[in-house]
This record gives sequence, C-alpha cells and structure tokens, in this order.
Amino acid sequence: MRRARLNIFIEPEHAKRLGQIAAHKDVSKSAVIAAALASFLSPDAADQREAAIGKRLDRLSRQFDRLERDQNILIETVALYVRYYLTVSLPVPEGHQEAARAQGRARYAQFVEQLARHLQRGRSLVREVHEDLVPASHAAPATEPQETEGESQA
Repeated sequence: MRRARLNIFIEPEHAKRLGQIAAHKDVSKSAVIAAALASFLSPDAADQREAAIGKRLDRLSRQFDRLERDQNILIETVALYVRYYLTVSLPVPEGHQEAARAQGRARYAQFVEQLARHLQRGRSLVREVHEDLVPASHAAPATEPQETEGESQA
C-alpha cells in the first residue's frame, strides 16, 4: 500500500508526548499518528463521540432543569415567608426588645440545629415540596388500597 508523505507542524509538547507514546508502544511516530487519524476520521468513532456528547448534554440539561426548579421553589418560599412575616409581625415595644432579641437568637439556634439534622439525613425539603406538587397521575401506582377518611384498618 502506498502512503502519502506529509510534513506537519505540531506543538513541542505534542511532539514530546508523541515520542513518549511511540517509544512506550514500540512503534513508529507515523504509526501512532496514522492510528489516531484513522480513529478521528472513522464514522463509527465520530458517531460514538457524538452519542457520548449528546448523553452528557442531556444529563447536564436535566441537572440544569432541576437546579432551575429548585431555585424557583426557594425564591418563592423566601418571598412568601417575607411577605407573611411583614404582614403579621407587630413592632416590639421598647421595653420588650431585649427579650425579643433573646427569643430570636434562641429560635435561630433551634432553626440551625433542625437544618443541620435535616441535611445530615440527606433529605431535601425542596424535593419533598416538589413531590407534594406532582399530580397523582405521575406518581407510582399504589399496590394497596388507600384508606379513606372515616375508615380504619382492622
């Protein structure tokens, strides 16, 4: 088989790495380059690369969609809480402010402890909220009949 001679220019780091690979595999530099070029130009390899890239992009897209959903839930939660808090909270009289601050610090410490326990268990409140919002038609079919109000299991 006749081969075509090419003179190419590559980066010095690539030339060094090419020499190392050729020496390690005990083949010529031309053989390494020919194999790499054949792999790169092969339609099967291109299809495999495109399929792998497509799978990665699909996975990243799903992750991004989940992140966007979670972020929207969090934004709405904070906004609803702030609106509720500002609507129902009364100003604290001057004489009760220190007691209110102490109670606020205690409540905050309790909140942080609850949050830490929740995170240590690996549970996600955002996921729980999302699961509560999923329509029943999207949920897995029940294997046992559901108990209705007023009925009790014997």
